[in-house]
Amino acid sequence: RGRPAHPKEPKPPKEPKPPKEPKPPKAPKDPNAPKAKPGPKPKKAKLTEEAGAEGNPEDESPKKVKRKVDRFKGMSEEEVMKKTLPDLLDYNLDYVIIGINPGLMAAYIGRWFPGPGNHFWKCLFLSGFTEEQLNHMHDTVLPQKYKMGFTNMVARATPGSKDLSSKELREGGKILVEKLKKFKPLIAVFNGKCIYEMFCRELFGKKPKTLEFGLQPHKIPECDALYLMPSSSARCAQFPRAQDKVHFYIKLRELRDKLKGELKSRDVEEVQYSFDLHLAKEDAKRMAIKEEQYDPGYEDAYGGAYTEGGGGEGRSNGHCTFSNNNTGKVWSQNGERRERGAGGKGKGSSNGHGACRHLLRPVTQGRQVWRTMLLFSFM
Repeated sequence: RGRPAHPKEPKPPKEPKPPKEPKPPKAPKDPNAPKAKPGPKPKKAKLTEEAGAEGNPEDESPKKVKRKVDRFKGMSEEEVMKKTLPDLLDYNLDYVIIGINPGLMAAYIGRWFPGPGNHFWKCLFLSGFTEEQLNHMHDTVLPQKYKMGFTNMVARATPGSKDLSSKELREGGKILVEKLKKFKPLIAVFNGKCIYEMFCRELFGKKPKTLEFGLQPHKIPECDALYLMPSSSARCAQFPRAQDKVHFYIKLRELRDKLKGELKSRDVEEVQYSFDLHLAKEDAKRMAIKEEQYDPGYEDAYGGAYTEGGGGEGRSNGHCTFSNNNTGKVWSQNGERRERGAGGKGKGSSNGHGACRHLLRPVTQGRQVWRTMLLFSFM
């Protein structure tokens, strides 16, 4: 307050800026030239070390490395493809299940339908072919006990059927006919539309115009009937779940009884069947856990892997545990005991969404297996 005021020193004048150079005139646009589409945005340049030193370090978070699953215990796919899957055939069988060619896992293990997501063994049990739930380790039992054999159109194992040449398919069709003539099965059963179309093209010279599941109009020597059923693979888009395919297994049993002049089997009786693909797909998406991961006997398939034996007495499909030990009791997931026909899901039941409806009645006296409860989960 008592200090004398000092006058501010004047700032030196700024140097004048050099005059800007005039921009060259733009070339006139051609009105007839086509308009160019906008290209992708340029990627941002990575930060340099100098920029990182200024406080903007680069993202050094480690990238996730995909875990490589050793499916074949150290064997390469080329080595597995050299393996073959032996036929399971015998004379005078009731059924011969026919596939295109062995997959890599089937060839590696030497067993039929080993995939944990394959519906074949589950459908056999649900439709009444077998008294208990079997798996791929029981495949050698079927020819003698259930009059059911297995063969393929082509013997060479491949990752997929698309890897087969047309020459292999032509030769395989002829070999398949010779096998059927030799062993004379009652019914030749084709596991999927693709294999039957290939068979008709190679044997009859053309694909069938209309193709529906069930008994086929074509005939071959030494075989009473040709039957087409949906592929047992879980990747079958037309029938995505196991319960969607059970109907065709039941009809196969009825065809066998009709051809042999026997009384209709009453172990499992289908009263009504309806199916809606759209609702079935929606229902499959709503399921939090895929049913294929809980097939009995398959839990250790990719872990300690493909050991002998199947599941125990109590079995589960992932949503309900059931018993077939003559008690007639069914245990739900939360431990609540349900009697047959209790809880609104008894004789004649749907999946709650109208996608697939089976009305099945087990009528065998003494040992009654309540297969209806296996078809539908407790939602």
